[in-house]
Amino acid sequence: MEGFVVAFLVSFGVIFVAELGDKSQLMAMTFALRYRAWPVLLGITIATAVVHLASVGIGYGLGAALPTGWIALISGIAFIFFGAWTLRGDALTDDEKKKAERSTGSAVLAVGVAFFVAELGDKTMLATITLATRYGWFGTWLGSTLGMVAADALAIVVGRLLGRHLPEKAIKIGAAVLFALFGVWMIAEAVAELT
Repeated sequence: MEGFVVAFLVSFGVIFVAELGDKSQLMAMTFALRYRAWPVLLGITIATAVVHLASVGIGYGLGAALPTGWIALISGIAFIFFGAWTLRGDALTDDEKKKAERSTGSAVLAVGVAFFVAELGDKTMLATITLATRYGWFGTWLGSTLGMVAADALAIVVGRLLGRHLPEKAIKIGAAVLFALFGVWMIAEAVAELT
């Protein structure tokens, strides 16, 4: 049970932070202006659960096949890279904006498909793969899924209350620093294990 709790908490925290300022939050806000919040959150949850289930499958398989010290070192480097990626920022492409603005039919289906496509290869997917190499698959899957849904729910609420007055630069810097710190911590663990 302890391993599950650690996997859940670490994954929840890392993915929540990774999602701050991500294009998925912008999509969530855009969809929430068009649809009610609950169908938007349900679509986000379904898409995230599917993408992150595939991610933990990949990561768990890699973790079983590779030595843990090297995985920790690669994971630490990846998290520093994710921090730099966060600083660079994300923006919705014109195509993603158009999909979010003119989606018709079921809100859950429209949001789910858009989020599924947007998350493939995104930093939250890659971070989930990285986490799954080190922690149990179920705790990582549940934590990463709920961390992303919580961050997107926060974006919907804050976006509706504050509109575009969010301190985006401060959010990006804070998230990047947390990624870098987590990366350094993982590298330190790896070096200790390899020496």
